[in-house]
Amino acid sequence: MKKVFTLIAVTGLLSFGTVNIATAQPSDSVAVAADSAALDSIAQVEAAEAEAAAKAKADEEAALAKAEAESKSVELVQEEPDISQTIKKYFIDGGPMFMSFVLIALILGLALCIERIIYLNLATTNTKKLLESIEAALASGGVEEAKEVCRNTRGPVASIFYQGLERSNEGVEMVEKSIIAYGGVQMGLLEKGLSWIGLFIALAPMLGFMGTVIGMIDTFNVIETKGEAEPAELAGGIKVALLTTVSGLIVAMILQVFYNYIVSKIDGLVNQMEDASISMVDILLKHDMKNK
Repeated sequence: MKKVFTLIAVTGLLSFGTVNIATAQPSDSVAVAADSAALDSIAQVEAAEAEAAAKAKADEEAALAKAEAESKSVELVQEEPDISQTIKKYFIDGGPMFMSFVLIALILGLALCIERIIYLNLATTNTKKLLESIEAALASGGVEEAKEVCRNTRGPVASIFYQGLERSNEGVEMVEKSIIAYGGVQMGLLEKGLSWIGLFIALAPMLGFMGTVIGMIDTFNVIETKGEAEPAELAGGIKVALLTTVSGLIVAMILQVFYNYIVSKIDGLVNQMEDASISMVDILLKHDMKNK
C-alpha cells in the first residue's frame, strides 16, 4: 500500500513540474522576442539618424563648394581688367615718352583722315543728274542759267563746269583748256593733306623702332653694369622695346587703311570729273550747233 502512495506522489510531482516548465517556456520566448524587437527599432532609429546626419553633411559640403565656386568666379570677374585699363597699362609699361609720340602720330593722322573722308563725301556729286540739269538750263535760259545751276551745286565737278561755261563764248577749245586747267586745281584740293597722312604712316613705326633701340640699350647697360643679370632685370628693357614696336606698327596699319580708302575715293572722283568734262564739252557743242 505504501508503494502505491509513493508511486502516485512521484507521478504528481513529475506532472506538476512538466506543467510549470510548459507554462514557463512561452513567457521566456515572449520576453526574448520583445527584447529583439526593441533592439531592432533602436537600430532602425540609429540608422535613420546616421543617414540623416550624412545627408545633412553632404548638403552642407555641396553648399560650401557652390559658394566657394561662386566667390571664385566673382573674384575672377572683378580681377579681369577691361580694354581701357589694359591699354593704359601697356602705355605706361612701354614708356610714356616714346608711347606719347606714337599716340600723337595716331591722333593727328586720324584727324587728317577724318577730315579728308568728310570732304570727299561732300564732294561726291551725281554727275548724270547735274549734266541733265545743265542741258535743260542751256536749252531754256542759256549759259547764265546753266552757270546758276553750277553755283547751286557743290563739288569739284560743278566747279569745273562753271569754269567751262565762263569760257563758252571763247569757243570750245578754250572751254576744254579751262576744264583741264581747273581740273588740275580741283585734283590738288582733293589730294590735300595726303602727304601728311603718309608722313604719319611712316613716322609711327620709326618711333616704335626707336623705342625698341632705346629699350635694348637699357638692357645691355644692365648687363654691362652687373656682369651677370637676372632675367627679371632684363625683362623691363625688352618689354619696352616690344611694346613700342607693336604700338608703332598698329598705328601705321590703322592709318594705312584710311589712306588707301581716301586714295580710292579720290581716284573715283577724278574719273567722274574726266567723264563729266567730256560730256560737258559735247553738250556745249550741241548747244552751239542749235544756236547756229
